[in-house]
Order: sequence, then C-alpha cells, then structure tokens
Amino acid sequence: MVGTEGESIFSRLVARRGGAAQAPHDQAGLQRHDLYIPEHQHRDISGGGPRAAVFGISDGLVSNTSLVLGIAGASAASGLVRLAGLAGLLGGAFSMAAGEYISMRAQSELFQREIEIERREIERHPKGEMRELVHLYETRGMPTELAQQVASEMMANPQVALETHAREELGIDPSSTGKPLQAAFWSFLTFALGAFVPLLPFLFSSGSTATLWAVGAAGTSALAVGGLLSIFTGRKWWFSALRQLLICAAAGAVTYSVGSAIGVSGIG
Repeated sequence: MVGTEGESIFSRLVARRGGAAQAPHDQAGLQRHDLYIPEHQHRDISGGGPRAAVFGISDGLVSNTSLVLGIAGASAASGLVRLAGLAGLLGGAFSMAAGEYISMRAQSELFQREIEIERREIERHPKGEMRELVHLYETRGMPTELAQQVASEMMANPQVALETHAREELGIDPSSTGKPLQAAFWSFLTFALGAFVPLLPFLFSSGSTATLWAVGAAGTSALAVGGLLSIFTGRKWWFSALRQLLICAAAGAVTYSVGSAIGVSGIG
C-alpha cells in the first residue's frame, strides 16, 4: 500500500541519518534497536460496518422492546402486538439502513472532494506543499535538515505525496473513505436481529406470559450485546453489559407504563 511505502521512506531516511551519526558519536546517534517499531494489529473499522452493526443491534433491541412493551402494556391483543412489532422491525431496519447509506455516502463524497483539492494543490504548487510538510514535521520536533529530506522524498512520488498530505493535513486516509453499502447492509441486518428478540415470544404465546418472556429475552440480549461491545471498545465487559441493560430496561419501563396508563381505549 502507499501508506507502507511512505513509512518505509521515512524509516530509510531515519536509519541513514542514524547510521551516519553512530561512528564518532554512538551516544548521540540512533542505534539500530532504537529504530525497531513493534507491529500492532488493529481492527479495520474504516468502512463503517462495525459501527453500523453495533448501533443497529442496540437500536433494534431497545426501540422494538419499547414498542412491543408499550403495546402490550395497553392490554392489546397479541395480534396487535405482533403487527406493531413487525412494523417496528421492518420500518426501523429500512430507516437505519437508509440513514447509514446516506450519511456514509455524504461523508465519503466530502472526503473525496477534499482529497481532490489536495491533489490539485500538489500538482500546481509542489514547492508550497513541500514547505507545508517541512513545517509540519518541524513542529513535531524533527530537525530541519531531516524534515526537508523526508518531505523531499515524500513529494518525489505524487501518490505518496497525496496520501501524506491527506493524512497529515486533513486526517483522511484516501484508501479508506468509508463503504456506504457495507454500512447499510450491516445496519439493516443487525437492527432486524435486535428488533426480533422482543417480538419472538408473541409469535408463540400471548398475554402476560409472552410479555414476561419478552422482558427476559430483551434483558438477556441486552447483557449479551453490551458484553460483545466491550470486545470492540476494550471496556470491562460487566460495565458495558450493565449499561446496555439499564438503557433497555429504562426505555421498556417507560413505554410499558405509558401503555398501561392510557390503554387501548384511550388511543381512540
């Protein structure tokens, strides 16, 4: 990848500078082991899929649990609860997918526009863009001579120059501007999965029995979703699990209370 090429250019220049300084001034020069950069493995979250999946399943679980319990609290017939739950599942899933696609598409187009502007600036004013890189590296503590060398090497390759400027100035990786379709797909799928949990008991039972099963299923799923979320965030699993449970429980309690207070007769 271009980013790897840019990093290798930087590493070669630092190694060259360190090697030249080692002979007479070992203490001042850079040692080989100082140049070792440990490898890290990171999850690829740039496409938007993981974020959409997390939001999708959490939103689906909370919103449809609230809807189903609100209708059930009004002592409505199980058929009405099933209809409301199914409508909430489909409507919410399509809405989430459309929202994710539009927002990710707009973000991607904005990034691409900024990258294109940077590309034109590099073509028209290469010396000015090189001075910007030199100044940026100097502000990060790099000696002027080395900053000039690094910037010169980067600017020698137009694609490396573009990626470097995009990352350093704009905070954008040109190769990862988002994947709208991926985000929309995972958002739809996970929302539907989360929304199906509180609806499931009403497909096989009715009345207070189905309501209790829905509460139990939603609570268990909230704990599981929170626990899984901790894998991505690095938080303690019990903290994420309890947080998700409390959010889901609070939303469900409010809508059930409102449904019980108003009742079906109060709707008309």
